[in-house]
Amino acid sequence: MKFTKMQGAGNDFIVINNIEEQLPLDSFGVLAQKLCQRRLAVGADGLMAVERATKGGDFKMLFYNADGSLGEMCGNGARCIAKYGFENHLAGEVINIETTAGMVRAWRLDQMHYKVRLNDVTRLDLTLELEACSQIYSCAYVELGDPGIPHLVIEMKGLRALTPAQLRILGSTLRSHPALPKGANVNFYEVTGEDEIFVRTFERGVEDFTYACGTGTGSVVTVLTERGLCSGSNVKVSMAGGDLFIDIARDSRQITDLYLSGPAVIVAEGEIGELL
Repeated sequence: MKFTKMQGAGNDFIVINNIEEQLPLDSFGVLAQKLCQRRLAVGADGLMAVERATKGGDFKMLFYNADGSLGEMCGNGARCIAKYGFENHLAGEVINIETTAGMVRAWRLDQMHYKVRLNDVTRLDLTLELEACSQIYSCAYVELGDPGIPHLVIEMKGLRALTPAQLRILGSTLRSHPALPKGANVNFYEVTGEDEIFVRTFERGVEDFTYACGTGTGSVVTVLTERGLCSGSNVKVSMAGGDLFIDIARDSRQITDLYLSGPAVIVAEGEIGELL
């Protein structure tokens, strides 16, 4: 079975073209668990299967977390699979991707950079308080798409100086908080300058911090824009894996469009050996 390894700002993925491979869909959860293991297999934050479009897109993306669970969507994954679609002649420079959370449109900016319109903000709560690790945290809660991709957004002073190990217990506790029926990706942020933010994200499905999270980046900028703490225009979000950029469009009442721009890189192409 052929695969492509890709990464976007350090968020890495295994891509399987199932239009060609024709594997049964119920096999991908277990396949993701096997192939995403680091040091024992290819290693990745998630697995993406390319399927034929059924709703007018260029192709369909099925996203599986490293633990085998089906994810609604992945922003960095969408940029990578947009590049995959362009490079493999599945789409042109404007790419329409069918995802579990709805249609996602992407644009090729240059050989290394792609932009995606993230799923609509379908839920936004700016005043959520949660108790975790014997402390009350003031959070915001965001869902993108339908079904919604859930994100918590929490300010953390001195975030750059904190290691993922120092935040892991808190991230894990908030990720599975009983007040959140679906759990949530947990985005810790620190404002570092005008329209500049540093973020660390503890991701569902990976159950650890990742180098970057595209939908998490969009969720953080959504919250800060709504609070009047950033402009929403070309906002630079730095994460462990590099820099991403968010642009927000809105009318007089609400956010209408949420765009994520950043790198998409093909790391390697090959064939799976004896793991199946």
